[in-house]
Amino acid sequence: MRRVRRQTAQLGLDVSHFKGTRTWDDAQLKRAVAYGHSWDDVFTALGLRTPTKGTRVRVTGHAIRLGLDLSHLNAGDAHAPVSPSWRIDQMRLRDAALPIAAAWFIVRGCTVSLPIEQAVYDLLVHSPDGIHGVQVKTTTTKGRDNGQVTVSRRPYSVGNLAPRMPYDPEVIDYFFIVDGDYDMYLVPSRVVAGRVAVLLRTYRKYVVGNAGGLLGADIEAVTLAGRTSA
Repeated sequence: MRRVRRQTAQLGLDVSHFKGTRTWDDAQLKRAVAYGHSWDDVFTALGLRTPTKGTRVRVTGHAIRLGLDLSHLNAGDAHAPVSPSWRIDQMRLRDAALPIAAAWFIVRGCTVSLPIEQAVYDLLVHSPDGIHGVQVKTTTTKGRDNGQVTVSRRPYSVGNLAPRMPYDPEVIDYFFIVDGDYDMYLVPSRVVAGRVAVLLRTYRKYVVGNAGGLLGADIEAVTLAGRTSA
């Protein structure tokens, strides 16, 4: 098959009418795109009244390979890409906390390293006074109320049922914590040594900033700011 395709290309033969497993050819796709006002129009013209996600990807990919102008198909199309809402999902705070912590240390002149393999610490922070192991923790509850955060780990066990154990203060030097208010805490491990959980309201003196300025803007605020600056 590869040899046949190569020889066909060398001879300059037109194979656009070959469909393969498709029910439409290149000429039909070109007409559908040229006369359609949306992707739904294109799919209907190709006889794909209920296209699957895979079919949609193949059709759009084929149109791109043919160099077709698709810009007019986006307006009013339910299947066209839409702008993300840019709304904060607090359930993703756990994923965001590590880069937030890394950025906090980096802008203060520290070098931050992430372990390649699983380690007790989340970050190794190289500062003028030495290298510190940092464990990053989060809670979606409000620290000013009764926000509680775990400062412990669960050793590996079948079914993940082992009791939680405090971190060794000889290994972990600091806990970097982000709460539901986006307040950031830098708590020395020796302050909470031996504990498995703490109430953040009793550790307010360790608040080192708030990430709300970075995380708090939604799409409307961003758009408004852009228009104002313009």
